[in-house]
Amino acid sequence: MSHYTPPLRDMQFVMHEVLDVVSELKQIPAHADIDADTINAVIEEGGKFAANVAYPLNRSGDEQGCVLDKTTHEVTAPAGFKEAYAQYVEGGWPSLSCDPAYGGQGLPHVVNQALYEMLNSANQAWTMYPGLSHGAYECLHAHGSEEQKSTYLPKLTSGLWTGTMCLTEAHCGTDLGMMRSKAEPQADGTYRITGNKIFISAGEHNLAENIIHLVLARLPDAPAGSKGISLFVVPKFLVNADGSLGARNPIFCGGLEHKMGIHGNATAQINLDGAVGTLVGQPNKGLGAMFVMMNAARLGVGMQSLGLTEIAYQNAVAYAKDRIQMRSLSGVKSPDKAADSIIVHPDVRKMLLTARAYAEGGRALAMWTTMLLDKQAGSTNEAERAECADMAALVTPIVKAFLTDNAWLATSHCMQVFGGHGYIREWGMEQYVRDARINMIYEGTNTIQSLDLLGRKVLGDNGAKLKKFGKLVADFIEEEGTNEAMQEFINPLADLGDKVTKLTTEIGMKAFKNPDEVGAAAVDYLRVCGHLVFAYFWARMAKVALEKLDTGDAFYKAKLITARFYFAKLLPETASLIRTARAGSASLMEMEEALF
Repeated sequence: MSHYTPPLRDMQFVMHEVLDVVSELKQIPAHADIDADTINAVIEEGGKFAANVAYPLNRSGDEQGCVLDKTTHEVTAPAGFKEAYAQYVEGGWPSLSCDPAYGGQGLPHVVNQALYEMLNSANQAWTMYPGLSHGAYECLHAHGSEEQKSTYLPKLTSGLWTGTMCLTEAHCGTDLGMMRSKAEPQADGTYRITGNKIFISAGEHNLAENIIHLVLARLPDAPAGSKGISLFVVPKFLVNADGSLGARNPIFCGGLEHKMGIHGNATAQINLDGAVGTLVGQPNKGLGAMFVMMNAARLGVGMQSLGLTEIAYQNAVAYAKDRIQMRSLSGVKSPDKAADSIIVHPDVRKMLLTARAYAEGGRALAMWTTMLLDKQAGSTNEAERAECADMAALVTPIVKAFLTDNAWLATSHCMQVFGGHGYIREWGMEQYVRDARINMIYEGTNTIQSLDLLGRKVLGDNGAKLKKFGKLVADFIEEEGTNEAMQEFINPLADLGDKVTKLTTEIGMKAFKNPDEVGAAAVDYLRVCGHLVFAYFWARMAKVALEKLDTGDAFYKAKLITARFYFAKLLPETASLIRTARAGSASLMEMEEALF
């Protein structure tokens, strides 16, 4: 009973009116001919695919799940998934932002990001099949040999083959240095890989003719820990010299995980029994190569949660307008009905506006981040590439953790709007909550993201990357400092910027004496930084809305109201977060294990 309408107007607002992506991208030789009409046409068609092809399979895919044939080790995806994927491939969608040298269309990543937001709104479980493939493409494009590139990239680009990343083992998740999978070198230059992996999204399925696994394993003489990990490309079917499929490689699905959500995606236990693979990059340097794919996946997980936040919001709004319960506290609003629509009630509006503010703020951050990646990859200015790389590195853990935390809150709020109807399957809302929950866990838990942000990205370089973002904020504040209409946004933004600087310094000083201070503060710190980033983009969006308010377009009025709500009702969360971050580690660490 749910519905989905691609948010094309807001996407166009962010890209063209806030970020001015066309002007930014035209400075990159590969995108010199890009124009707004092309971008708009692509995302409009992408929205049609998401709404008309992927979305109708969301509920049925959740109910059916995937089926493993334990005799053949083959997995069948839910009904309609294979046919939808064939349409996806036929439409050329997998190749959207891929390198033309391998059959790609070469469009900017920011356009691809818009497509994936809509696909994730429509059907997160289905979208994970092509989504993981794009990460495998990026990894091989950056670190594969010429032979590996020519063998695998054209098929990954076209979507004829899909990809995975095989990292986790039952005894080790994030701590990959403990992994046990082994790779034995062979006389022909290949390797025989043996081991067991778990939680492999899209690890086995019937959507594509071949699956290209990127597998982490240890060489016989590898040093202990994470410095002894190598990366291998291991196809489901071996590839002949002419590019045709050869023998079945002994890399099999031994079981499917029974999950809380994303039932339509095959989360597989993968067993390797002497599977043939080839080394990607240098021996014992696999973790660095895999981080290309992991970072792409972390941004992709942020897109998953952004998509879920948007569709949950849309359905909660529709229900709140239609459902009548009680009367407005300020007087009857619908005298012709037995009660008023629940959208008149302040707390229902608070839940709706929370989801809306997190969706629209997340969209701005996501598009800006992918534009950074476009500039990092394609700019002819080395200093600009380095600047964009630093900024993208800083905000990647924020995109992953802040957007996924927000989606958990937003989808829960939107389910609450439905009351008891939200808790039952019929209305579709409980699926969004279940699907959203995994996004806080995989591709590095949100605590791992928080430690990465505070420990590596901020304290690790003495705040250099954070200062670069701080300069963006400071420049914007200076530009708008005398604009009276902007003070309600500028003043709290400036205040939070100062507080983040002080908080960072304070935690850094404490960490010199006790490293546990970083672990105690990290999660709260990331959320504070997430709000700083959101406040910056909401202030920028408010500026555009104020300038165009006289046009009479209700879109700008709604944007301004949402900005005011964000600053009034959501940003103040930072006060308690800063206080708990400053509270230190003592209350967490003083209890002895035996007392728990």
